[in-house]
Amino acid sequence: MKALKWHGALDLRLEVIERRPLKAGEIRIEVAYCGICGSDMHEYLHGPDSIPVNVPHPLSGRVAPIVIGHEFCGTVVEVAADVKVLGVGDRIAVEPEYRCGHCIYCRSGRYNLCESMGFVGLMGDGGMAEEAVVPAYMAHVLPPSLSFRQAAVAEPAAVALHAVRRSALRAGDDCVIFGMGAIGLLLVMMARHHEAGRIIAVDVDARRLGLARELGASDTVDASQGDVVQQVRELTGGVGVPVSFEAVGRPETLQGALGVLSKGGEAVLLGLMPEARIDTFDLVNRELRITSSLGYRGLYPELLELMARGVVDAGKIVTHVVSLEAAIQDGFERLASAGDAIKVLVQPQSLEVDRDAGSGAHAGSS
Repeated sequence: MKALKWHGALDLRLEVIERRPLKAGEIRIEVAYCGICGSDMHEYLHGPDSIPVNVPHPLSGRVAPIVIGHEFCGTVVEVAADVKVLGVGDRIAVEPEYRCGHCIYCRSGRYNLCESMGFVGLMGDGGMAEEAVVPAYMAHVLPPSLSFRQAAVAEPAAVALHAVRRSALRAGDDCVIFGMGAIGLLLVMMARHHEAGRIIAVDVDARRLGLARELGASDTVDASQGDVVQQVRELTGGVGVPVSFEAVGRPETLQGALGVLSKGGEAVLLGLMPEARIDTFDLVNRELRITSSLGYRGLYPELLELMARGVVDAGKIVTHVVSLEAAIQDGFERLASAGDAIKVLVQPQSLEVDRDAGSGAHAGSS
């Protein structure tokens, strides 16, 4: 079968690889779509960041080169003999977090903090292939009305939903969201779903800010047009907001996320950055809180139902669908160019899969 494998920074290769036999507890999936994530872009441009290159991951047993991609969905085509809760033909979304099941975090239900935490497609072979093998515990059966194109965006939608739930945001609270990439736009949707008050979207791209308004932002701030903190203060009568979300991963946006807070406010960090400086004098004097959010836990079934009912239309962030053969040039390179792409889906199968089923996406093909 064909698969896109990561060998190193700027070194993705489309290869023909052998199908491996299933181990106990595993399923084989015919992949319908696999999204390109910001984490994938980090690995492509600058990696390895998370991909193991010398020491095998304790749960996957894998080191590079690996099949990249963790935002995927598809159809079950084979199950191991001990798998009883899934069957051939089931349409599923993959919740791609590895978990050991016995550490203190797994036993308490916080499996996203597992001592051996990792992600399929980063720490083990993932979904940018015609077929993928994953532990059965990662699979969630799709509601009948939910299209594959929607389900392919369930993973980043879960990231956004978990972050909002980690936050102190309550109905009627104002918030500021920094970065209108895929996660930031999904945060807008999730904040609106949680009945936030004023939702202020911050970015430097007018098109992305326009999409944020379509998805529920009440105000937008163009960060290229002046001081963001001052603009937010003007919008909020000088008070600021109780909650901000940082979904960029840059020191300057972290400073902005703290600067826009009212006293006692909370900044929720989703963006990845190696280090940043914080004014702890200001942090203490205004009694601010910094909360981080990693992945998700225990929310996929509810999220898939929300998406199936149209409460959260995550497919609206999909801008391009590309073939596996074109994934490097029309997917990774397009995203790296900072052009018009927001969420790119890779379609590994040569046949059209669920092409137009009710996603509501304004996707283009390449």
